Amino acid sequence: MSEANGGRIAGGARQRRRPTKQGTVLSEELIVHTALRMMREHGAGGLTARRLGAALGADPSALYRYFRSTDDLLLAVADELIGRALDGWTPTGEWKQDLRDIGRRIHAGYLDHPQAAALASYRTTGRRHEARAIDRILGVLRGAGFPDAEAARLYHVLVDSGMSHAAQDACWQALPEAAREAEDRVWDRIYTGVPADTHPHLAAMAPELRREMRRSSYPAALELFLDAAEARLRAADGGSAAGRGGDGGPTAGSPRPR
Repeated sequence: MSEANGGRIAGGARQRRRPTKQGTVLSEELIVHTALRMMREHGAGGLTARRLGAALGADPSALYRYFRSTDDLLLAVADELIGRALDGWTPTGEWKQDLRDIGRRIHAGYLDHPQAAALASYRTTGRRHEARAIDRILGVLRGAGFPDAEAARLYHVLVDSGMSHAAQDACWQALPEAAREAEDRVWDRIYTGVPADTHPHLAAMAPELRREMRRSSYPAALELFLDAAEARLRAADGGSAAGRGGDGGPTAGSPRPR
């Protein structure tokens, strides 16, 4: 089987010259977009070479002209999600605002495709969209004045945090409606009724927890990350970075994805 390079950092994908039964010409982009649609409609388990070939009107073996395996296709899907998340993003020159925007985009982009997010959020694609994203994030961090070792560490935390939260939120979003309602009832009824003599802190905080647990924790986690990064930068340069951050930004979590 040949190796497809269309999504790699360099190189071009082989193209099928003859139309499929549906009159379309296969390409890596078409296959990836169709795979994303199938995962949205049928869940992550619905992505098989045979089903994908049927959706494209092509023999399943034709897919291996573009991808070595289903796992290779999954990496291309993950890379497509990264590309969509950063599509249209431009830096403002204020590093905290730029990182905030990137973090939110990554989180929201994966939540747009929860079935794919659950499978792809922890993968390293080695493809062009990921490489471009890494380069842009590192550029923001280095431009802010972070030493290279610190910039690498903060890049790691930012990306893993955004994708990990997205995967968790996506799994919750994928629960049946009855299961999500049952979880809400735990906070509405069970924990709001615990006796103060045995669980004094939980009883006192139950109303706050009831509100808090209905939203994603990612926006608050992102702000904690940015504040910690700013503090580390100030400590490293003796406080001269005080004016280089973006605005403080909102700290309240967004509504939990439903």
